[in-house]
Amino acid sequence: MPTMYEPDLVPAPRSVVPGAGRFVLGAATALDAGPGAEGAAHRLRALIGAATGLPLPPSAGDAGGRGEGGGALRLYVDGRVADELGPEGYRLRVTDTGVDLRGGAAPGLFWGVQTLRQLLGPDAHRRAPLPGRTWSLPHVTVEDAPRFPWRGFLLDVARHFTPKDGVLRWIDLLAAHKLNVLHLHLTDDQGWRLEIRRFPRLTEVGAWRRRTRLGHRASPLWDECPHGGFYTQDDVREIVAYAAERHVTVVPEIDVPGHSQAAIAAYPELGNTDVPGGADAAPEVWTDWGINPNVLAPTEIVLRFYEGVFDEVLELFPGEFVHIGGDECVKDQWRASPTAQARIAELGLDGEDALQAWFVRHFDRRLAERGRRLVGWDEILEGGSGRADLRLSPGAVVSSWRGHAGGIAAARAGHDVVMCPEQQVYLDHRQDAGEDEPVPIGYVRTLRDVHRFEPVPPELAGTEAEQHVIGAQANLWTEVVEDQQRADYQAFPRLAAFAEAVWSPPGARDWEGFERRMVRAHYARLDALGVAYRPPSGPRPWQRRPGILGRPLDGPPPAL
Repeated sequence: MPTMYEPDLVPAPRSVVPGAGRFVLGAATALDAGPGAEGAAHRLRALIGAATGLPLPPSAGDAGGRGEGGGALRLYVDGRVADELGPEGYRLRVTDTGVDLRGGAAPGLFWGVQTLRQLLGPDAHRRAPLPGRTWSLPHVTVEDAPRFPWRGFLLDVARHFTPKDGVLRWIDLLAAHKLNVLHLHLTDDQGWRLEIRRFPRLTEVGAWRRRTRLGHRASPLWDECPHGGFYTQDDVREIVAYAAERHVTVVPEIDVPGHSQAAIAAYPELGNTDVPGGADAAPEVWTDWGINPNVLAPTEIVLRFYEGVFDEVLELFPGEFVHIGGDECVKDQWRASPTAQARIAELGLDGEDALQAWFVRHFDRRLAERGRRLVGWDEILEGGSGRADLRLSPGAVVSSWRGHAGGIAAARAGHDVVMCPEQQVYLDHRQDAGEDEPVPIGYVRTLRDVHRFEPVPPELAGTEAEQHVIGAQANLWTEVVEDQQRADYQAFPRLAAFAEAVWSPPGARDWEGFERRMVRAHYARLDALGVAYRPPSGPRPWQRRPGILGRPLDGPPPAL
């Protein structure tokens, strides 16, 4: 008698009812796609067909045929699933006759395809078939839908550039984990990564730095090799289209008014030219880490310049959300600048914090007029002083990074919130306290810590404001993450745990079960995908970075 099989799915679905048999796929297994399921069928044939070598021909009308190597994979958009589980929900049933996959809409079907891929075993994540494999699926019924609509990952391409092919690879990895937002941090003091045709020096000058600090900013070591790169506008169109096929939204971030030295190096008139040692000193693209004092000047020249930048950004990124940063803006230059002080007086503002609020609100309104929604770090809540003209628009979204407090305040004020507290889900923070951990930064955040991350703080749970927590995001900043292997190490396996925290309902999250699923199947899936993750036993010899200074913080992270 067949034994019952419990599938090792990551993230954990809402409901799994295992059966007692298996459906065997073969050359005669057909792929039957109903109206609206064409995209999911294309992705299924591309992913599973490549890994198995099976042709998965269109159904010839006998979708219910029995027999080993026959049967069919049937994909349908189902209004009942949409009503009960939403557009990202799906129902998957495997029986002797094949697979019946029904999604609330195209996204739900696509996530169901990812589940089907996991059910086939780790080798189904390879790009070509291995010899001697027999492909089968366990009899099972899965009902599933995500907990949050925003399940994000930030990739900082400004500090260390990720080439286009690397970004496409990240999109595939996110999709495999049912994550649906890629936040690209495109500009910072250390580099400008997006071609803006009306301002070519942003990439001619701003995309390159002459050297790079190795390790934390207190490190005495330097990499003297110039570093840089940028995405052409056609690169971006390709990235956005590739992501859309996989139901991943790309959110661009253009940082203002701080974190802007690369732009000022390219166009010095953007800086505070009336401050000694400011933009008049012709700063270079920054080679160091930390918070740079060179910030944008609050002038009409700067507003018009960035209006032009955002006009091109909106042409390239059709999604609803545009991130403008808004964090860590050092006000020293504004305090010393006659031009900035004149602007404060002209607008009747209450100091430099209000000046930043005015700057942010300018682009908030401009994006809203164009049907987009501004997203900013939680500093965008500051400086309004109760003035109506300095309030965020109702559609503005807050990324709560300095703990939960900013997100709580924003949600109570009626703004949607993406929770990404540094102390919990910054993946550049170290994974263990051991001495072999490469370039240790921040607090220890283990796989278990990330798995138990709760996006909804207890202060909001059960209140009307809870509905404004639209999701969460894991952020990977790359000051000490210099290439793909380092990024893989910092992100995985913790990104798999994060995916479960934002997809699975709290009742389906179980650390012991997650750990078993990782060991029994998911590490092997990551191996098949070529991910250089951190092993449970600790870093491999080539993953270490001996002698490169980090900045570890001891003890548990503060609750903010």
